[in-house]
Amino acid sequence: MISKFERYVAFRYLRTRRQEGFISVTAWFSFLGIALGVAALIIVMSVMNGFRHELISKIIGMNGHLAIYSNTGSLPDFDALTDEVRKLPGITEANPLVEGQSMAIAHENATGVIVHGMAWEDLNARKSVTENFVGGGMTLFKQPNAAIIGQRLAEKLRLILGDKITLVAPEGNATDFGVMPRTKTFEVVGIFDVGMYQYDSTFVFIPLPSAQKFFQLGDGVTGIEVFTKDPEAITHYKKELSTLVGDKKVRIFDWQQANQDFFSTIEVERNVMFIILTLIILVASFNVVSTLIMLVKDKSRDIAILRTLGATQGMIMRIFFIAGSLIGTLGAFVGAIFGLVFSWNIDVIRKFIETLSGTQLFRPEIRFLSKLPARVEPQEVILVVFIALLLTFLASLYPSWRASRLDPVEALRYE
Repeated sequence: MISKFERYVAFRYLRTRRQEGFISVTAWFSFLGIALGVAALIIVMSVMNGFRHELISKIIGMNGHLAIYSNTGSLPDFDALTDEVRKLPGITEANPLVEGQSMAIAHENATGVIVHGMAWEDLNARKSVTENFVGGGMTLFKQPNAAIIGQRLAEKLRLILGDKITLVAPEGNATDFGVMPRTKTFEVVGIFDVGMYQYDSTFVFIPLPSAQKFFQLGDGVTGIEVFTKDPEAITHYKKELSTLVGDKKVRIFDWQQANQDFFSTIEVERNVMFIILTLIILVASFNVVSTLIMLVKDKSRDIAILRTLGATQGMIMRIFFIAGSLIGTLGAFVGAIFGLVFSWNIDVIRKFIETLSGTQLFRPEIRFLSKLPARVEPQEVILVVFIALLLTFLASLYPSWRASRLDPVEALRYE
């Protein structure tokens, strides 16, 4: 049991006195090292969690959780299959679509795009698009020549509502004069911004019949997008779909397969950064060791006097253990508070720094998202604080034990 006297002496040893200035400086550096290490670890882990959460929400919002594709390039009997899929338990929606690559041309600019042909009612139910319109909407999408594009694509091709965009199919039409490019001009009736660069710069939505005609699929589609109640339990739904389709010439992809590179890279980076920043906290805890060792050496006469007055070895050990633990505890909690505040306001801070420096710190075309995300997980914050406290407590043990073993006779003899 720690007594009031032990706490008082420990706090007194950490106070600044002129002759102990260097020890006080090292104690402050130890405190700052632990605080910055904890804050950095919380901020990095929050950003990594934010990236993963935002990517998942954008990906499963713009695409189906599962997709059934034809091995022959077209699903002619998709209506019957779509109805069967919708009847499966846990399936919330199934939408036939035509998906293909194309070249988009406007105002003498050209870029590659991914064309999605969808029925009006299916696209209207996709909130990731309809809730993120920055211009236009779904009203005119029923027209056969209507197109809805992302804001980044509109900026790249210098398009506004009502402008024309020409799509060039990857396969041309064979004529007497050779293969001629197959083109179709659409009117931009809507512009969306979902916040993910990959989608905002490449996706073009057109009506399903127009897409079927453009890609020469007849009455077929390229696939069926399937939405489920729980995207994380995708393996279960995938087995049900495999049983349903049986030996039909189709293949099934889930969102985890389609984006495996994204999430595996984030997970590796997350684990590596956790290890590296934990080492920073470990280095800071070594400063606690050096601080306490110098403090023990400086207070050797005081320790000898306390021992002659009846203080036990356990009391001396607890005094210096409290002193070291106090540095680590205050550092861990101050670092945690700073890390949380920084994480909750990270995008505001990013914009402020960009305004001051005049540089772009976060490029959407590289990071795939238009803003810097952060997601604080309480259990991870607790884990980081626990690690910091544990390392500090362990670092305080040796100097405290050394102080308790000091011989009072020897200490007073050399004073």
